[in-house]
Amino acid sequence: MCCLGVALNILLSSVVSYFKLPLYLDTVGTVSAAMLGGYLPGVIVGFATNTIKSITDPTAVYYRVINVLIGFAAAFFAEKKIYKKIPGVAAMVGTFTLMGGGIGSVIPWFIEELAPDTELFTEMIFGTGRVSLFLSHVFSAVITDFPDKLLSCILALLIVHFIPDRYKELFGFKMWLQNATVEAEDSERERSRSKARVISLRTKVLFMFMFSLTVVALLYSVIGVNIHKKTVTNEEAELATSVARLAAEVIDGDRVDEYLESRGNTDDYRDTRDLLEKIFRGSKEVAFLYVYKVEADGNRVIFDFDTEDVAAEEIGTLIPMEPGFSPHLLELLEGKRIDPIVSNDRYGYLITAAVPIYDSNYRCVCYAFADVNMNKLHRSTISFFAETATIFLGFFILLCIFIIWLTDYQLIIPINSIAKSMERLADGTDTQEAMDEDVKTFRKLGIQTGDEIENLYRSAERLTKNQAEQMRSIRKLSESTFKMQDGLIITMADMVESRDSDTGAHVQKTAAYVKIIVEGLKEKGYYAGKITPKFMSDVVRSAPLHDIGKISIPDEVLNKPGKLTDEEFEIMKGHAAAGKRIMENAISTVEGDNYLKEARNMAGYHHERWDGKGYPEGIHGEVIPLSARIMAVADVFDALTSPRVYKPAFPLEKALSILEEGKGTQFDPKCVEVFMDALPDVKIILRKYNRVV
Repeated sequence: MCCLGVALNILLSSVVSYFKLPLYLDTVGTVSAAMLGGYLPGVIVGFATNTIKSITDPTAVYYRVINVLIGFAAAFFAEKKIYKKIPGVAAMVGTFTLMGGGIGSVIPWFIEELAPDTELFTEMIFGTGRVSLFLSHVFSAVITDFPDKLLSCILALLIVHFIPDRYKELFGFKMWLQNATVEAEDSERERSRSKARVISLRTKVLFMFMFSLTVVALLYSVIGVNIHKKTVTNEEAELATSVARLAAEVIDGDRVDEYLESRGNTDDYRDTRDLLEKIFRGSKEVAFLYVYKVEADGNRVIFDFDTEDVAAEEIGTLIPMEPGFSPHLLELLEGKRIDPIVSNDRYGYLITAAVPIYDSNYRCVCYAFADVNMNKLHRSTISFFAETATIFLGFFILLCIFIIWLTDYQLIIPINSIAKSMERLADGTDTQEAMDEDVKTFRKLGIQTGDEIENLYRSAERLTKNQAEQMRSIRKLSESTFKMQDGLIITMADMVESRDSDTGAHVQKTAAYVKIIVEGLKEKGYYAGKITPKFMSDVVRSAPLHDIGKISIPDEVLNKPGKLTDEEFEIMKGHAAAGKRIMENAISTVEGDNYLKEARNMAGYHHERWDGKGYPEGIHGEVIPLSARIMAVADVFDALTSPRVYKPAFPLEKALSILEEGKGTQFDPKCVEVFMDALPDVKIILRKYNRVV
């Protein structure tokens, strides 16, 4: 796919070049590859395109960063689905135009090897007098590049549109050994935004790579600049020395004093001056050429050739010694050779070479000086940085995208896939079948990285398999335990009910009413912090034990056909405290939290009132355990709607009105509310057990 993208770029660019069209079309393949395959294919195509083009056009290597950036941007637009709408397409074209025209027009201004092209609208914009030449060039380049990027986007979008969907997934890079699901990437992004995660593993790896590569690049740049600066300085020093030596060779040292005495009014002086001027004019990089006689109090001018913006000194004039030469004054007075001197003063950034001129007695009579402008060093340094940056950025983006891709498939996706599957198993599932399915999904990951990650996966695979088998055994044991517990509850409830001749099916009905109420509270969100699945299960399963204390009530009181006396009623009220004691004794034999705690609460407090006037402790409101408040409504309603030896069953409307009257005084208002809302279910229970409604 990358080869096709590169081939498309080169083919289209060759066609427009052959017909001399004002277009490039060398990014169509880049944009297409990026939109179909993602960041890595897009960047590779952009990088490879300009690398191949540089074989015939060496300057193409400097524009490689533009093609790489366009590939990166196109992948971003495709990932975010921005190109699906007209404004998104406009954003793509604008972005690519700024990259191609904007960056493409700036690069030549900083690289000596490249000459900025004169764009179509440069002179028109610059002619307004309001915009600099540089900005005029940039604006013109952006304007002229717009048609190219517009046509490139249209062609790329057409290619993407007409490729069948079933083939599009073939354009992406997939790790050949990896089957781990990419869905883990989304999970990673969500977790990376959580407060517990400061920085993701992907970001850490990318940061370390970018930091290392940047440090290497900076070190390379510093070393390269120093070497470059040294090389250019040596070249300029050699040039200055050569010019100064050439000037020294045309001067007759025996005539120097004659030149000074005559103030240059001799034919020989004028002839020599003409030769020196030819030497000076023959080297464009030489800013100053002059011959001075060095004296203790300054320099005596013999010849002086300056650039046009600096006036030449007249012969015989004594001028002060420049600060850069002051440390070498003694050597100059002695006629010794000195190394070229670099200075940055009022005359500019220069390197100066001094060559002594001798008379026939080999006595130094003066020096020939040549100053070479070092601005070339400044320009070449900027050019060096620009060349390095444009070449480095292309590699940098390519390597970063490759590292991200490699990290995803070798680290992020495998680790996140393992973590996501383990998290699902750790959270638990409702059924054994669901857990078995999770284990199968985990085994299908098939992670094959060939390193410690694969070892971790294999260990986790064995762990999950063993965990599923252990949970299977635990579930079987729990089911047996629940059955035994439920059997114990029913047995104990039957023992009580068999003694009370007046409570037919009371435990079954109250348990059913309790279930209706607790489910209604859950549905409405009441007491959300308390009503958990375990609480609901414990309350419904323990409901039959709410009257367990009646086992301690004498038969003559429990089954008395008439109204109880005050003394007998006090004995009957004792069943609540007795039930609480019985449940506490049962709880003390079992360690840890268990369902009998709610059985204790219902047995001990189901006769407490919301207003605090109940028994046995007279507690009120939400101080009363929630399970007991639920049971209070269920117990009273069943007592009202069931016949007793001392009364007939109340009609449903009468029983409901009594509950309404007791709301907020005898009963928890929320429990009564949800009970009333569930009347259809209540009537079903009444029809089932009472045979009437």
